[in-house]
Order: sequence, then structure tokens, then C-alpha cells
Amino acid sequence: VTSGHTMLTGVTDGFFCCLLGTPPNVVRPLESVESSDGYTFVEVKPGRVLRVKHAGPAPVPAPPPPPEDDPTVKAGLVRCQRRITVYRNGRLVVENLGRAPRADLQGRSGSGDPPTALEVELAEPAGGDGRATPSSGRRRRPRRPKRTIHIDCEKRVTSCKGAQADVVLFFIHGVGGSLAIWREQLDFFVRLGYEVVAPDLAGHGASSAPQVAAAYTFYALAEDMRAIFKRYAKKRNVLIGHSYGVSFCTFLAHEYPDLVHKVIMINGGGPTALEPSLCSVFNMPTCVLHCLWPCLAWSFLKAGFARQGAKEQQLLKEGSAFNVSSFVLRAMMSGQYWPEGDEVYHAELTVPVLLVHGMHDKFVPVEEDQRMAEILLLAFLKLIEEGSHMVMLECPETVNTLLHEFLLWEPEPEAEAPSEPQPQPQPKPQPQPKPQSPESGDEK
Repeated sequence: VTSGHTMLTGVTDGFFCCLLGTPPNVVRPLESVESSDGYTFVEVKPGRVLRVKHAGPAPVPAPPPPPEDDPTVKAGLVRCQRRITVYRNGRLVVENLGRAPRADLQGRSGSGDPPTALEVELAEPAGGDGRATPSSGRRRRPRRPKRTIHIDCEKRVTSCKGAQADVVLFFIHGVGGSLAIWREQLDFFVRLGYEVVAPDLAGHGASSAPQVAAAYTFYALAEDMRAIFKRYAKKRNVLIGHSYGVSFCTFLAHEYPDLVHKVIMINGGGPTALEPSLCSVFNMPTCVLHCLWPCLAWSFLKAGFARQGAKEQQLLKEGSAFNVSSFVLRAMMSGQYWPEGDEVYHAELTVPVLLVHGMHDKFVPVEEDQRMAEILLLAFLKLIEEGSHMVMLECPETVNTLLHEFLLWEPEPEAEAPSEPQPQPQPKPQPQPKPQSPESGDEK
């Protein structure tokens, strides 16, 4: 009865909003939060202020680097060798030339080592009339590649333990969320001694909400995350993203390969380029969205959680999920345009990635995360049977355990190839004593 009354009230308010022409979205003042609670307001641009949760142990001096002859220097050293070939007909061939580290974290979702060669059809070749040509059984003549990308580098992937002076964990939420969805993860890792940083995206949580649609494009939000990253980043930084936030993690990992140590993608999907849907409910006018807001919130609860009981409704409320204005939501969904973030872009990443997927997710199918695991060089896919899109709220203990195991994971050192046996010098023959003849011996 309460939910029905709330839905009816919301529809009525939206109806009067449409009739009177009053703006349904009013910029709320920033909440006054004591800095002692770990909240900071960062002005990334003039008039563009983001709320950031920054917490962790007291800073400790970094340990001195180990000597060159220390055997631990070679531990966790990974040689990334890959050749990515893009053909004009849309075919993509990814070849792994080096041996990948053993995937100790790999579960039931597949083997740990990536395939030696992966062939992908990025687009169907078009015929003369512009339509896709059906594939025939004839063997095609090999085409010249349009572009070839060579990756040959060494990365030192080590264990990230709590209270290490050079480790920072960044948590980035998705559309309609806030840093509150990471509450269980932030508390868990702060207790373990980690330094954590979690921002509210523009228009979300307690961050400022500009009333200009251009403020919510992917590029505008990515530059916000770049500013936050450059402000708090240290030597080893771990990026944790959820849904749309995964795209910003991918962007930062591509832009700062020497600073991003590991990446965790939760229900992110991909690895296709972002593009807003033309036939989406979010293309409707803002006033209409405001009228439909209670229905959209109910649909999000049904699709975002495996169960829709009182506990899930409370989690949705406490996490401030789907609690943004209809203007911000429409601008966010319409601004998801990032053509650079295609499969080639993801195949170029050399950072280790943990993929976490809730099997009941109705927004992101599991096939997308499986595809992401195939494209990425060092990827581990973990499936949570009882989780859905908001898996970090539904199954916090399971998610925290998976994240912590990945932070502590480091690849085993590569075994050195046995050297060819060197020919051993042959011993010189020793002169044998001449047998004495009976004539020369002493007679007894």
C-alpha cells in the first residue's frame, strides 16, 4: 500500500509539473559534512564540485627499494607480448606472443591462460548495395591489415596489502548511484588498513548538479575522474568500478598504465564502445521522465536486485541508488558516447583485471563479461550465483573476499628456461703401469 501511494503521489506531482511548466530539477545545495568524517569537497573545475570520501590509516614512510640482487625483485614480473591486427573488413586478430601467468584466481568460468590467438569479427563486411554479404564456403583471399599494434613490455604485479604507503583504492559508481553503494567495501578495506577514495559523480550524491546536458557526457565525467585520480594517486593504484563506472576505470588504466596497478570491474559488460540507445525511454522529455519516475524506480529495484523484499528496498534507500533528478538521468544516458572504447582499446590494456558478475543481472548479460575476459590480456572472471546488478549491496561479504584475494594475488615468477648443456672436457687418459715380466721380477 505504501509503495502504491508513493507511486501515485509521484505521478501526480509530475503531472502538475507538466501543466505548470515548473522545472522539476532544482540544484540542491551541497550537504554540510564535517571533514573529520573523511568527506572532502573537491572543485575539479570552476563551479564543479565533487564530494569525495577519503579515508585510511595514518601515512607511514615508504620502505626503501630492495637491492638489485634481491630475489624478490623478479617476483611478479610479467612480460606482456601481444600483436593486435585490425583488417579493413572489420576482422580483429589478437595474438598473445608471451606466456601468461598462471591464473590462481580463476574459477569455474574458464581457464586462466588467454588464448594464443583470438579472432573477432568487429563488423559485417558490406556489399556493393550497403547490405551485409552472406558468408560463403569459399576460402577468402587474405587481406592486408589496416593497422597492427605491437605490445611488448614488462610489468611488475605484486601483492597489495593494507597499510602499504604506496597503495590507494579508488571506487567509482555508475549511473544513479553514489559513493554510498560502496559503504560495505569502504568500511571493510579501511579496517584492513587500506587507503580508499570514493567520489560522487557530478549530479549524484552530494556533488554539484549543473543544469547543462554537456556536463554529463562521458568525456566531461572522465575528466572529473582524471582530476580526482591525479589528486590522490600514489605509486600503486587499484581502480574498482561498477556498471558505468567501469568505463572510467578503463579510461584511467589506458591513460596511466604506469600508475594503475590492478583493475576490478563489477557488472561492467563490454568491451564494446559506449553509444546511447536511440529507442530508449530516457530520450523522452525531462518532464515526462519526471512523471514516470516512480515506475522507473520500481523497475530499477526489480532489475537491479535478485530479490525485491524489504531488505532490498532498504539497501536501495541507504545506498542512494537511483536517487538522481530526471534531468541528470536523461543527460547521463544520452551522454554515453565513447567511440574510442572499442575492443581494440580494451585489448591494449596490460593491467591485471578482475571481472565480477552477478548471475541475476538483468542489465548486463554474462556473455558481455565473458567477452571482456577473452579480449583482455590478464583477466579473471568470477561469477556470483546469488547476486544481481547491485551485487556489492546484496552480497557484501562475497564481494569483499573476492576483491581482497585479488589485491593479495601476484603471479608466480616465470621459470627460467634451462640452458643448453655445455660439453664437459674429457679426462686425459692416465698411463697404465707396464706389467712386469717374470724374468725381471724377483725370484722367490
